[in-house]
Amino acid sequence: MSAVLNLEVPQDVLESARLSAADLKTELAVALYTQQRLSIGKARELAGMSLWEFRRLLTSRRIAPHYDDGDLAEDAKTLRELGRL
Repeated sequence: MSAVLNLEVPQDVLESARLSAADLKTELAVALYTQQRLSIGKARELAGMSLWEFRRLLTSRRIAPHYDDGDLAEDAKTLRELGRL
């Protein structure tokens, strides 16, 4: 199991931002994903969501998935190996 870091955030800061602790984790996950500092898997883990829930959240915020030419080439190779392309 991974080590856990506890971060102290004053309650009045959360109240000023109108966020719960869970909301703050979600916002941090989205921000780090958007900055390409976390993969979608790690971001959804931080947010405490399933992959599909996190993808829906990103879609609702109009945040495009990180998918580049290298990802496309890798997916095409996998599909060819599976005989599906």
